[in-house]
Amino acid sequence: MKTDHWFYGLFQSVPDLIALLLPMPGAVVPCLGLDAPGDALYRFDTPELKAVNHRLDGAFWPKSGEAGTAEQPVVLLEVQMHAKPGFKHRLGAQSFRFLQLNPQVMHLAVVVVVPHQRLKLGPDQLPQQLQAFLDGVIWLSLEELGQQADLDPLLALLTLPVRPEAELKASTQQILARRPDLLSTVLTMLFERFSTFTPEEIMVIAGIPTDQLLHTRAAQILLDRGREEGRQEGEAQGRLEGEAQGRALGEANVTMRQLNRRCGPLSDASIARIQALPLQQLETLAEALLDFSGPADLAAWLNGHCG
Repeated sequence: MKTDHWFYGLFQSVPDLIALLLPMPGAVVPCLGLDAPGDALYRFDTPELKAVNHRLDGAFWPKSGEAGTAEQPVVLLEVQMHAKPGFKHRLGAQSFRFLQLNPQVMHLAVVVVVPHQRLKLGPDQLPQQLQAFLDGVIWLSLEELGQQADLDPLLALLTLPVRPEAELKASTQQILARRPDLLSTVLTMLFERFSTFTPEEIMVIAGIPTDQLLHTRAAQILLDRGREEGRQEGEAQGRLEGEAQGRALGEANVTMRQLNRRCGPLSDASIARIQALPLQQLETLAEALLDFSGPADLAAWLNGHCG
């Protein structure tokens, strides 16, 4: 998944989000919003450790001072979404290299975001000194985080890259119900995660009506891309005979692509029945298919809705 720079952008916009990931009893966390105001607790950057030519995923510097405190330490962040056998050794090396280059730091926390705890990041047997360091690292499993009830919307955002597709609609709606200002951030992540999907497919997955998209920058990028793809497909098939007809046919093609993923290749009879559906029923089918597990579910739906 090409989501690393989505995480970067989110933490850059809301550096105080790191405070929600630190198990610091009694720590005061302000109300978080995008583009953190001047009274934020942290600022964010991505320092480069020149000796090893490795750029850290993120460093959070408390506004209270660059030495850090027990309540607001300096924080190093690593987002590791794929297995990497040498990761634990590199994490230890770069963390202590960071301390060497920043001797003013007295309180340091290291946070590693992983999709789940099963990710292989190094051998089980490690040098005693390295293991002691790793025992103090905060390992954040997005899978476990997503299982918590009543998540802060910003923490729920972090789980979107790893949530099963069937859960994305409910999760997205829960986030936007409490924080409608996060719509662009949600869409940006979905575009990154489903980079080969059409705009219509992404909107179905997220359960976001088109009229909610029109005033967001991320949506405009998506819709522009969708218009171009639609134009090319229409020219290839010679089917642009009007806006309404093109929209209905496009919806049918999107629905059939999703059905092919979930139910296997469609029969000619099923394709004909789907193409004959009016737009409203196509939209209903596009939502229903998220719960399909095989061709029998499609057949049952068509029999129940097509007479």
